[in-house]
Amino acid sequence: MLNLTPRYTGTRIDELPTALQSFAAQSFTLARLYAGRGITEPDELDTQLSGLLPAEMLHGVTEAVRLLDVAIDEGQRILIVGDFDCDGATSTALMMRALTAMGAVVDFLVPDRFKYGYGLTPEIVELGIETYKPQMIVTVDNGISSHEGVARAQADGITVIITDHHLTTKPVPPAEAVVNPNQLKCDFNSKALVGVGVAFYVLGRLAKLRRDAGKSTVQVSQYLDLVALGTIADVGVLDKNNRILVHHGLAAIRQGRCCMGILALLEQAGRDPKQLHAQDFGFVLGPRINAAGRMDNMRVGIECLLTEDWSTAQRLAHELEQLNRDRRKVEGEMRSQADSIVETLNANNDVEGSSNDGNDNKDSNEIIILKKNEKKPAAANNNNRSIILYQDDWHQGVIGIVAGRLKESHYRPSIVFAPADIQRTDTDDMIKGSARSIAGVHIRDAIEQVAEQYPDLISHFGGHAMAAGLTIKRGNFDSFVSAFDEVMDQLNDEVFAEQKFTDGPLQAGDFSLWFAENLADASIWGHGFAPPIFDGVFEVLSFKVLKDKHLKLSLRYPEVQYPIEAIYFNFDNSAWDYRAEKVHLLFELDINEWNGKKSLQLMAKDLAVVT
Repeated sequence: MLNLTPRYTGTRIDELPTALQSFAAQSFTLARLYAGRGITEPDELDTQLSGLLPAEMLHGVTEAVRLLDVAIDEGQRILIVGDFDCDGATSTALMMRALTAMGAVVDFLVPDRFKYGYGLTPEIVELGIETYKPQMIVTVDNGISSHEGVARAQADGITVIITDHHLTTKPVPPAEAVVNPNQLKCDFNSKALVGVGVAFYVLGRLAKLRRDAGKSTVQVSQYLDLVALGTIADVGVLDKNNRILVHHGLAAIRQGRCCMGILALLEQAGRDPKQLHAQDFGFVLGPRINAAGRMDNMRVGIECLLTEDWSTAQRLAHELEQLNRDRRKVEGEMRSQADSIVETLNANNDVEGSSNDGNDNKDSNEIIILKKNEKKPAAANNNNRSIILYQDDWHQGVIGIVAGRLKESHYRPSIVFAPADIQRTDTDDMIKGSARSIAGVHIRDAIEQVAEQYPDLISHFGGHAMAAGLTIKRGNFDSFVSAFDEVMDQLNDEVFAEQKFTDGPLQAGDFSLWFAENLADASIWGHGFAPPIFDGVFEVLSFKVLKDKHLKLSLRYPEVQYPIEAIYFNFDNSAWDYRAEKVHLLFELDINEWNGKKSLQLMAKDLAVVT
């Protein structure tokens, strides 16, 4: 049997929180799901815009809005400086659309990650001055650590407003206004807003100020399609506030009330907007927009979200589709190399460990340095608590995805580095790393610990609990690995043991298209409000192995009068017992559409043969 952790252990209606017992009359399973996600009151499921937290709780928002209001009235040249991911693209597009509608003179600039790197650097300020001659700079999804960039802008008399959501434990730059729910002294009750969410709050407050004063304004809620996309694509925690934002943005897209770029991207993906779900922001739309920043320049992605011309939207969406295909190709090659490296390191560790006779444990922290011309990693580390890899010819635009895949497959914090400049890979040249983490390891704080203990190791870093970025010298790779491992060694072993959660068994009546469709729309599911996942013991009626890597099952469940189909993608077929009569399955409910017909399907996530 599978070793699973239940999210909720109650089995009777009277064990539910009192406020949820009315839900149980309609569906005990749904009530159990809500209880397992900490819902105790019905208003926590409210999706009305009136349920959003008030903007005035955001520290710095009043001053930011005042400055923007004056800038619009005086016709000041405003420059939006964004980030090169989907959150940055949607934040920039939102600012451009809303400020333009209010009458602002506004343009945007997004750093090319391959030339300028991340954030409001002095170099990007100088490029902005040369190209746009701004009187005001507004950052979106960046800026909270840009002390030098702010100083450079202010030296030319430019007003700077920072809007960001990244974590910081240090004093913020002395910009004229800083809006970030994660800055010190900010009492905003949600710390989960992403960059586009912060921008939405600033613009909403500005629109209200101008409306009350009888000035040109706009209904900012009409842009919630952008807010929903950026929130899910940036893996924002889906607390109540974010669920409200995403709910309304998703509804707008389903009704066709969204920017043409989103509709064009969905057309490229062969997806019907009316059938869109929140997860599609992360798996369908987000990767296509991110591909611009990963492989080329995010300007293509932003222009796709800004255009009002359908043929232009289609052309830009096609460009993004091609960039995404290029990204997949590069990612596939890098993932294959990374998997081979980890496999080799594991094998080496096993061999060396067996020859240690228990006297030494050096192999668990071994760093391997190989010649660059061997087409092997220039540097690599795989101890029992982290995976850290670097190769001279890796593409920095894809390292975050590869780190995420390694984290998922090995359940270890993973950091993947690539050269900041592919032509410069000597000891003193910079390499950029992207980190992805597991529950219990706050990756940004772990990197900050390294920076504090070894001030000369890390040039720049920033991020969140589950994802971060950093820059180091290539020659400091081995020292960084050792320092990072010191931080990991301070954690309990339990942190590195993956917990697989379940929402428990389904009732017989839940195995239906009606329940699957209603479940999908019962909430905004995602990070921080986990998609429902169930388990149960099934009788195996038949099975097929498809393409040597997918397991298709026909199952029977007690009191269900018809066979239930299940599919396990990328299953290790060597682990399958062809004589299996019963299986314990961890699964998600899915709807399979084929030739215009819908049928219930279980998406298997784990499986154990019951003997």
